[in-house]
Amino acid sequence: MTGTLNATAAVEIDNVAVRFHSKRTEVTAIEQVSLDVAPGEFVSIVGPSGCGKSTLLKLVSGLLKPSAGSVTLLGEQVRGPRHDIGFVFQRAALLEWRSARKNILLQAEMRGMNSAEAGKRADELIEMTGLSGFENALPHELSGGMQQRVALCRALLHQPRVLLMDEPFGALDALTREQMNVELHRVWRETGTTVLLVTHSIAESVYLANRVIVLTQRPAVVKEVIEVDLPDERDYSATMARPEFATATAHIRDLLGAVTGHD
Repeated sequence: MTGTLNATAAVEIDNVAVRFHSKRTEVTAIEQVSLDVAPGEFVSIVGPSGCGKSTLLKLVSGLLKPSAGSVTLLGEQVRGPRHDIGFVFQRAALLEWRSARKNILLQAEMRGMNSAEAGKRADELIEMTGLSGFENALPHELSGGMQQRVALCRALLHQPRVLLMDEPFGALDALTREQMNVELHRVWRETGTTVLLVTHSIAESVYLANRVIVLTQRPAVVKEVIEVDLPDERDYSATMARPEFATATAHIRDLLGAVTGHD
């Protein structure tokens, strides 16, 4: 789908460039990137550090304007910050004095959502993400993985059609990260939300996604799009052992080695 815009796409990035200006220099972060994401699709974005992966998410969210090209979200050109998306960052950024449930419901307060409906939705998400029993726990009483579950629930509370995730599990230990991958994949299948995930983990990018977008060094262009040939339902250990998984991860590693000079 990359490079060919689809009228039914949830996200369309059309020949976008991003240039940052200072008094002394101009830096091109992204150059001529085109990408479209189908409704309900899970797309991972990988590339060298500092190549512009997070910049793409900022373009989709409307937090950053392209220097050239255009970005369309749910059929509308993005011209400023969008409030109809969900965004999960590397840090959970929870309010320390609010319980897990109240941190989730902060989204409802900011959006003026119906309190009864928001409460019901929060309870559904708490159960879906395995937070039952921890609703009243304060952030310091939760593990890093649980804090990120709260952040995920908060981002999904208003049922966004597009969820943007910027290295959400990067600060977690390896085992917790694997558990969160399994949880996220299950939640995505249950909600049908369109997801764009930025990650530095090749294994994570392949395990979670329908497609993996590999970017080059800055100025970033699309090096290659990897179609992930894995079953929709993915047991973690069984998926890691599949030859298709090994082939995809090895190919991405080779691509990143070619553009970064190392694995």
